[in-house]
Amino acid sequence: MASSSSSKPGAAKRLQTSTASTLALCNQLAASLDTIYKDPSSAVGPSTDLNIVPLDLARDAATLVRAHATKLSLLLLNEPFTPSAVADVLQQLLAGGPLLGLASAAEACDAARYTAFFRKELAWRARRVLLSLVELVGKIPQHGVAGGAGDKSSLPATGILWAACDDVVALVGGGIGGYFVKSLEEWQDTLKDVSEELRDWGDEEPDGDDDDNDNDDNDDDDDDNDDKAHEPNTDIQDTASSTQAMLDDFMSAGQAIPLDDPHSIRPRLESTLRRVRLVVLLYQAISKRRLRKLPPLPPSSTSNLPQRLDEAAQVLGALPDAFGDLASAFYDMEPTPIDRVAEDCFVKACAAGELLRVAWDGGEDEFSEWTEKFKAEIKKS
Repeated sequence: MASSSSSKPGAAKRLQTSTASTLALCNQLAASLDTIYKDPSSAVGPSTDLNIVPLDLARDAATLVRAHATKLSLLLLNEPFTPSAVADVLQQLLAGGPLLGLASAAEACDAARYTAFFRKELAWRARRVLLSLVELVGKIPQHGVAGGAGDKSSLPATGILWAACDDVVALVGGGIGGYFVKSLEEWQDTLKDVSEELRDWGDEEPDGDDDDNDNDDNDDDDDDNDDKAHEPNTDIQDTASSTQAMLDDFMSAGQAIPLDDPHSIRPRLESTLRRVRLVVLLYQAISKRRLRKLPPLPPSSTSNLPQRLDEAAQVLGALPDAFGDLASAFYDMEPTPIDRVAEDCFVKACAAGELLRVAWDGGEDEFSEWTEKFKAEIKKS
């Protein structure tokens, strides 16, 4: 009886070669995408075809990688294992161009035309696809023998790769404006969380007289001693209680504001909460009046729109962390750091509004007027 093609030494060798080539290309392209991620404002390479539509290319490439990954996963699950069929799928990935397409899409997504903010995200997601493919390809047996009947070790890697491909498709499907809107909503939610935490902390009552608690503890000592002989694993229980106490201390926002408030923390807190609400409104207004009315990118003519977006994203994206630092300053209840960090936060918030004050066509509109009122309110203590 003639031997099957899957058992020929040539098929196994071809599979090893295809696997090595796929892994090498994925790692090489992932490294180039990492460079773009770290410096998304870098110039487009001289070999890049500027006629490429990066978003379309990224979507098509990710869709193809997902389809090939599905075929590859099925082949790895089926018995008997067929090296030649697996090698064919890898060759389609290599020769068909979806791997190169992912890298080319991020490279062609010129920051001057599509924004560095979006290009960085596209590079990160495309890189994740390639590294996820490396994990899946690593599950391929290299000696013509499958992992055994029912071997499903490739399934988790397949699922991760599918998710990575879907993330690329979702990113480009929402467009550049959609990605900015989504990011702004996430930053806004973080600001709301910080505001709620500060409000809850301000509502906390100072600790009462500790003497009563101490007396209660002493009253229980005799009962505790009587029961110790009947308590199993008291050391373990004590350790668990101690660990929980440490966790409670770690998760606690900080000591409540004293009733006498010698450093005038509460007036500062009330002023901050009022102005944080204004900043949340700023984010909402920017989303509605600017980002949801964003013209198509890349701009049809020479325009500073991508640069304006990048500058605004840099400020708006950094503000939630800055307000987190302000919350920490409040928990320490030190007036000087509170005033310094608060001033920095609200100056940056005003700067964000100013960056987007003028409409995309260069004219004034309702949002332009609103930002002036916003700045005036922010400056009030």
